[in-house]
Amino acid sequence: MPAKTKLIADSGSTKTEWCLLNGENQTTIHTQGVSPYFQTLEQIAGIFSGELQPQLPAGTAIDEVFFYGTGCASPINSQKVLDALNAVFPNSANEVQHDLMGAARGLCGRSPGVASILGTGSNSCYYNGKEIEKNNPGLGYVLGDEGSGTFLGKKILQYYLYHTFDDELRFRFDQKFNVTKDDILDNVYRQPLPNRYLASFATFLAENRGHFMIENILEDGLNEFFFNHIYKYPQSWTVPLHFTGSIAWYYKDVLEELCQLYELQLGKIIKSPMAGLVAYHQAD
Repeated sequence: MPAKTKLIADSGSTKTEWCLLNGENQTTIHTQGVSPYFQTLEQIAGIFSGELQPQLPAGTAIDEVFFYGTGCASPINSQKVLDALNAVFPNSANEVQHDLMGAARGLCGRSPGVASILGTGSNSCYYNGKEIEKNNPGLGYVLGDEGSGTFLGKKILQYYLYHTFDDELRFRFDQKFNVTKDDILDNVYRQPLPNRYLASFATFLAENRGHFMIENILEDGLNEFFFNHIYKYPQSWTVPLHFTGSIAWYYKDVLEELCQLYELQLGKIIKSPMAGLVAYHQAD
């Protein structure tokens, strides 16, 4: 019996990584992210039909789609994405899970662990090897998202707008972004996808490592993630802590230091859980 052709998606607010799995053959595709809190069913279906489908090899018949996406813990959002998939891939078996399940399966496989996402947004869970047993609730970029690109970007803008940055950092910020206070407030309060806008400023941290204010923002932001999320799982002291996402990947040295400081077992730090998700679904 021939292997099923599977399409796996790891979707954040900013970008979606897709893997077309046909037996042992893999094809990687990238599209913009899907944000069901901010985008309509029609807009999401438009991404699938306008960005994804043209990149699929001609004549490809998809048997199964496994979509792991931010915001899909909400039944309403999950159904919205599923409806969009069903509209674009009506002949495949489509499944939508939230991105945290994608992170758990991709990081832990079928073993217990604490899985955390630190990307545009942040989230975490205790995964028992089969299912998510406990999830400290994510409150989104307004009330939560500690340690995420959005959270750190917001801190950078606060330091800039409150004139906390010293002259050197303020000059570097102006040279890189060339934005006014009015520009910032308009994008945050009036334009669509403000979380992506805030997260776009997190690159300033990577370019200015070593400056004490930058290190303070990073250490405080990630420490808040540990305090508000990792500490809420009693299992954090008995199983590995795994991390995925751009913030986790680029600032893994800070995560390593925090795990050492708090005597926690550090597991994997990977930029994307896709390789783990491919291995998970190949074993199905």
